[in-house]
Amino acid sequence: SENMKVSYNGFWKVLIDKNMNKKALGNACELSPATISKIGKGEFVRMEVLYRIGTKLGVDFGDMVSIIEQKK
Repeated sequence: SENMKVSYNGFWKVLIDKNMNKKALGNACELSPATISKIGKGEFVRMEVLYRIGTKLGVDFGDMVSIIEQKK
């Protein structure tokens, strides 16, 4: 539905828990700055990107991303 959006709040929490910044994550997971920017803006990224992050950091998809209702 149109009033739903993706939230990466879990992703940012994982980064804090792992004591990593965006640059370290980008290097570790071979992510482009554009991809990290998309995550920062709450935009969609490829499943393969989430898979690479999850396997590298030892977390599951649900630990990083969730679907939430967008405020009107």
